[in-house]
Amino acid sequence: MSYALLKYTLFFTLTSLIFINCKNPSPKSEDVAKTTPSHVLLKDIPNDIQTPEGMVWVNGKTFTQGAKPGDAYAMSREQPAHEVTVDGFFMDVTEVTNAQFKKFIDATGYVTIAERPIDWEVMKNDLPEGTPKPADSILQPGSLIFNKDVDAVANMHNYQQWWTWKIGANWKHPKGPGSTIVGKDNFPVVHIAYDDALAYCEWANRRLPTEAEWESAAQGTNNNSIYTWGSDPKQLETSANTWQGTFPVKNESVDGFKLVSPVKSFPPNSIGIYDMLGNVWELTQDWYNEGYYKQIDSSKPIVNPAGAKTAQSPNNPYQKEHVIKGGSFLCHESYCASFRISARMSTSIDSASDHVGFRTVATVAMLKD
Repeated sequence: MSYALLKYTLFFTLTSLIFINCKNPSPKSEDVAKTTPSHVLLKDIPNDIQTPEGMVWVNGKTFTQGAKPGDAYAMSREQPAHEVTVDGFFMDVTEVTNAQFKKFIDATGYVTIAERPIDWEVMKNDLPEGTPKPADSILQPGSLIFNKDVDAVANMHNYQQWWTWKIGANWKHPKGPGSTIVGKDNFPVVHIAYDDALAYCEWANRRLPTEAEWESAAQGTNNNSIYTWGSDPKQLETSANTWQGTFPVKNESVDGFKLVSPVKSFPPNSIGIYDMLGNVWELTQDWYNEGYYKQIDSSKPIVNPAGAKTAQSPNNPYQKEHVIKGGSFLCHESYCASFRISARMSTSIDSASDHVGFRTVATVAMLKD
């Protein structure tokens, strides 16, 4: 299950004091994953490889990763931008859907983290020492859902006001008991934790993308764009499922959707990939390290980077987190302007919610095995 809100509730007072005094860590070279010093770029699809169903080829290329010039929403964690080279690979045209995930469940009998009993002995390892055990009535399988009925927010730093821990919420019941995905086969599957996505990948002979691969695919035929369609912010309302109005109390739904939308509801990017911005966040395999970009030695070629070697997040010092990309239906310029290619946020390994999903990639080497 997703422990995120439970953990937040249990030690909000303590960690709020920690966060106020927490500064970005000093760069450590050992936290940067090594890259290949000499490399022959795999650009085009080899003649003996066919494109898997539901995927598209992303040409190998050199491009700018990180915040772009003119991006008014760029965050420190996206800077400095740096040139990277990424081999060609295949990526899912859409986020993994409910129908696709159900095939995996039916074939394997897998039980997602949000459906499993909570082990307090495991959970307390991610909390400050001495945190009291909550009542058993609270320690029940479930996940995070957005509270669409919130009508006022006193403190925008306290996300507990618009998130609700819902017992019984999972991929089959996205809003909790009584809710269903019947008729929503083509919606992205949500309430998926990192290990759930890895299990799906193993079954499908796929893997999660690296952050660099994700940005390469999002750029499409471009190399230096802020958005998947270019750098014009005026196209946002017609090109991605995001929040319009006053976050989080009123969504005017100019784009046609208040919450999650079916895949392919908006135009694809230049290479035919849908919904890389907005709708639901997408998991990557990279550890989230707040200062990672500042630790990179850009004087040397950066080829197929695998991200930071260690996880480090000042806002969640007790948890190991992975990078998520693309933003979601909750992104708004006043709070989470993450409807940009360079935007990077994080999620802990055991966290799931109704605005995080994933898509997979396949490399030539994987398909040849």
